[in-house]
Amino acid sequence: MSEYPVVVVGAGPVGLAAAAQLLERGLQPLVLERWAHAGAAVAQWHHVRLFSSWSELVDPAGGRLLEQTGWVRPDEAGYPTGREWAQSYLQPLAEVLGSRVRFGAEVVGVARRGRDRVVDSGREQEPFSVHLRTAEGEMRVLARAVIDASGTWGGPNPLGGEGLPAIGERAAADRIAYRVPDLADAEVRARYAGRHIVVAGSGHSALTALVALSGLAAEDPATRISWVLRRGGIGNSFGGGDADQLPARGALGQRARQAVESGLISVVTGFRTEAVERDGDGRLVLVSATGDKLDEVDEVVALTGFRPELDWLSEIRLELDATLQAPVRLAPLVDPNVHSCGTVYPHGVKELSHPETGFFLAGMKSYGRAPTFLAMTGYEQVRSIAAALAGDHEAAERVELILADTGVCGGAGLFDEPAPAGGGGCCAPAEPEVLTLSAPPRAGN
Repeated sequence: MSEYPVVVVGAGPVGLAAAAQLLERGLQPLVLERWAHAGAAVAQWHHVRLFSSWSELVDPAGGRLLEQTGWVRPDEAGYPTGREWAQSYLQPLAEVLGSRVRFGAEVVGVARRGRDRVVDSGREQEPFSVHLRTAEGEMRVLARAVIDASGTWGGPNPLGGEGLPAIGERAAADRIAYRVPDLADAEVRARYAGRHIVVAGSGHSALTALVALSGLAAEDPATRISWVLRRGGIGNSFGGGDADQLPARGALGQRARQAVESGLISVVTGFRTEAVERDGDGRLVLVSATGDKLDEVDEVVALTGFRPELDWLSEIRLELDATLQAPVRLAPLVDPNVHSCGTVYPHGVKELSHPETGFFLAGMKSYGRAPTFLAMTGYEQVRSIAAALAGDHEAAERVELILADTGVCGGAGLFDEPAPAGGGGCCAPAEPEVLTLSAPPRAGN
């Protein structure tokens, strides 16, 4: 099957890194991206500053490929916004890869050619059949292997505390956001200013929103912020602080702690949302599983994590952990009840393999419902996968990554979550310019 390319689903950071690693190994990648440009999901949080520096955000093979074109590597000590990451690295890398990246190609299904999920006979001798939806119509591409790096951005968890939308949550969709608001946008800022805002979630996305919104509350005393936690207390939600070897991430938690201690944020613990109602004035009322109510709510920012979209992989034999929906050998290493993102042992092809030989989940999608994924972890994943596909099993099994100790991680993240501008500062939006898309991406690409 060597005449077929290795198909990579998604032209985000890990998908493009996979292509660069494969190309460096002499293999032919074909990246399929639903949207019109690289880093489409990253562009959706363009205003957020990462807490990883440039030194941790450029894949080694991707950097080597770019440097051949005269590309100038950004200052490794700097912390880019999502917009800067996309414009200064992801989009140039996609341009260098050229026709190996196909935009406007939505993957809607993957199978073995001529075999459904049940058939054993001759299965591994057949290439993968990747079904696409494009502007020209439906088609398929044959592949020797498939790396699904489509992420989880399109699958935010609901506000409801049972993993399903709370009763009335869908009907209140006009008042509920599932992304960190961009307060540099005048319309967005006007939506939240002078309102009672509930932020639900305990991870870095929630901390980012809290810090940004607390700045709004400091300017406008009419702005009220309630931080709703499902757990019984704040616990380790603020992270490792000074003990975090990613200083910007530790600073984010410290800023959130200061906002709470200053009284700008009210904390509501042990509150699992069961229903969303409207009062006589049209404002929201959140009702907990125990009957407690949080009333006079104008806006909700639900940042409770992400989950992988697996429907279009129904004909692939995946071996997923029943709890996390991550590969079974990876799941114990990323279990949020045990690990922070810095205590996860670096892993590769061995932990990412499935009964379907040649198929891999990589990047954030490989973590299933586990939180806080680091870009450099994804780069190590695809380095190992590319080595294995090239037959270099010694390199595939070799660990080439040392992760910083975090102290604590938790909650749902993007790739790395926001960091201070200029070090030690805030995670507030850095520029008012907007990198726009016609519609938000979903996890399928």
